[in-house]
Amino acid sequence: MPAPVSESATALSGIAALPHQAVIRAQGEQAAAFLQGQLTQDVEAMAVGQARLAAYCNAKGRMLASFVVCRRAEGEFWLVCSRDLLAPTLKKLSMFVLRAKVRLTDASDELAVYGLIGDAIDTVASGARPSSVEGQNDADFLAPLPPADGAARALWIGPTGRPPPAGPALSIELWDWAAVRSGVATLTAPVAEAFVPQMLNYESVDGVSFKKGCYPGQEVVARSQFRGAIKRRAYVGWVDGAAQAGQDVFAADDPAQPCGLIAQAAAAPAGGTAVIVCLPHALAEAGARLRVGAADGPPLTGLRQPYPLIEV
Repeated sequence: MPAPVSESATALSGIAALPHQAVIRAQGEQAAAFLQGQLTQDVEAMAVGQARLAAYCNAKGRMLASFVVCRRAEGEFWLVCSRDLLAPTLKKLSMFVLRAKVRLTDASDELAVYGLIGDAIDTVASGARPSSVEGQNDADFLAPLPPADGAARALWIGPTGRPPPAGPALSIELWDWAAVRSGVATLTAPVAEAFVPQMLNYESVDGVSFKKGCYPGQEVVARSQFRGAIKRRAYVGWVDGAAQAGQDVFAADDPAQPCGLIAQAAAAPAGGTAVIVCLPHALAEAGARLRVGAADGPPLTGLRQPYPLIEV
């Protein structure tokens, strides 16, 4: 069965509650400096009210977590990540606080995360309340995300029990599908430590700064970028059957060993599964026949990259 290439998130509009997303709060006069030394993003260059993608890596440059980093106030950041990675990520980050004047906490019970897509973003933005740097939870935060098939996307983060202004409801299934269609993966537990940031194209969606100072894995990430060592890239594709993050991908020409890995997956409205898959660039460009889970598993087709990769 060929991939439903006409299926698109372009017409989606609505608001979805995202209970599978969690929030780490970093607060204190040295919050920016601390995060600057831990994440791939230049957080010190972020203005209050800005949001950017970032990765948190181990010493080998492998991603432990991915974040939408929101600068809520001069000394306060909200880090939105997958809920299944919150506990180990918060524990790991907290090990490096030492004497830094920053406090890291799990704010997930205080802050709710919603996904907005299409015209719903304008509806919510027009009804948003003003921010106040004095309080912790008295303001909403709207964080733009990479689009899905041209449809604008954003996260709304605000106090639990006070949802965003009314708008059309969107199922979490459609939100997750649109997230996959965007081609920008959110790291989850099944694929923690599986990728350097460029293997998920994070440098091409403003998730990595090559001009900032050191952070864990920085030498590996920089060397991979400037020495042409990135042989694997992220693609959006479609599986004619079930698929999930962490599953191996096999090529028909070499079925004995996996050639790729599913980074993120979501059920497609017309059937099958939309995926973000990390594959050798040469293999993807050659149009290799691919299978998911096993050499005789469901076929993976329709590979594409929704955005251009930056030139070194």
